[in-house]
Amino acid sequence: MIPRVLSIAGSDSGGGAGIQADLKTFSSLGVYGMTVITAVTSQNTYEVKSIQPIEPNIVADQIDAVFEDIGVDVVKTGMLFSKEIIEVVTEKMRKYKVPLVVDPVMIAKSGAKLLKEEAIVTLKRELIPLATIITPNALEASYLAEMNISNLKEAIEGAKKIASLGSKAVLVKGGHLKEEKAIDILYYNNNLSLFESDRLETKPIHGTGCSYASAIACYLAKGEDIYNAVKKAKDFISTAIKYKWNLGKGSKPVNPLAHLYNEVERYRVLEELKEAVKILEESNEVSKLIPESQSNLVMALPYASSLDDVAGILGRIVKVGKKVKASSCPSFGASRHVASTVLVAMQYDPKIRAAMNIKYSEEILKVLESMNLTISSYDRNMEPEEIKGKEGLTIPWGTREAIKKANKVPDVIYHKGDFGKEPMITLLGKSAVEVAQICIELAKRL
Repeated sequence: MIPRVLSIAGSDSGGGAGIQADLKTFSSLGVYGMTVITAVTSQNTYEVKSIQPIEPNIVADQIDAVFEDIGVDVVKTGMLFSKEIIEVVTEKMRKYKVPLVVDPVMIAKSGAKLLKEEAIVTLKRELIPLATIITPNALEASYLAEMNISNLKEAIEGAKKIASLGSKAVLVKGGHLKEEKAIDILYYNNNLSLFESDRLETKPIHGTGCSYASAIACYLAKGEDIYNAVKKAKDFISTAIKYKWNLGKGSKPVNPLAHLYNEVERYRVLEELKEAVKILEESNEVSKLIPESQSNLVMALPYASSLDDVAGILGRIVKVGKKVKASSCPSFGASRHVASTVLVAMQYDPKIRAAMNIKYSEEILKVLESMNLTISSYDRNMEPEEIKGKEGLTIPWGTREAIKKANKVPDVIYHKGDFGKEPMITLLGKSAVEVAQICIELAKRL
């Protein structure tokens, strides 16, 4: 049976948060989503114009209607607004006894209050003790722990204080903490776990908390334990933030569907790579482009965020006489260097999803110029020592330098090597087939 998750929360007319964001998350992660609406907000990306709470008895009827027929594996709560609604939800959670994810929504991104002051006491006393996990941001954690929380040390102390209210686990989200990284703190079974990620966005983002808590609920419904549910949800929300929707005048809505779009594209990317490899293998001329370290041809998912989201050829593409041969079928996570180039390029132009490394020579560069391709380069001798000394950072650094020099993502990036490092040219394009066709044309002209 498909996992079933119920969101008890407010409606966001702008679609970026609330039950709208929850349902997108549920669909993206393959669970059956249901909703109980606690309030209707007239809201967009920069303001909440008005709030109309739903009568508590109607909230109660919605909950009963879902449980009595469809059934629920996990409940996630969001905006509850009033003391009376919290009391009704608490009564029903005591009755139905299912895992409960509490997102203690208090203030909208625009600053509007989504929970009455007097309701905070009821939330702490009645609902939180029933929670499997509670997911406050730093501001919400400050209210619940009754202390200022602005850095990692304070967040850890706050998580422990909130846990004393009775929730099985506490996740204090670190997006608002004054730390270099975005660090989320999970306090569970008297143990601390830190989930760290790069800060992906400095501008305001809308719907992060709703989608994050909903993702945790989904993974719990699928049978994950609390630690793994949070770990997977962290990856999910990082992708949703990275590929936010550029809509509205205010805070940009996160994109919970980015995860789903990636999953849908996996088969097509592998098929595209197979076709591109076939094009290369049928050529009698491409072998002259293969470097000493061999070549790899890669293509990324549309919302790629890691090397595992980029498909390539495990064992690379090698010379076999006058032809080339792929060492294996395309698979995800099969490349590091060329895949790193694509991941950086996508940060500047998401349409550039494919690349292949080829041999460097002045003759090859001249032919590429004659093909009217944009060419840029970087000098590995200029690489900062703090980057050179760490594995896996050279290619991303060099790719950024070449992009900055060209003021856009070029068609060709090259470097002339370094001590023990082979000079290399990388061809970039929108698809693996496009890159393969550039290779064929280049080889013919040599």
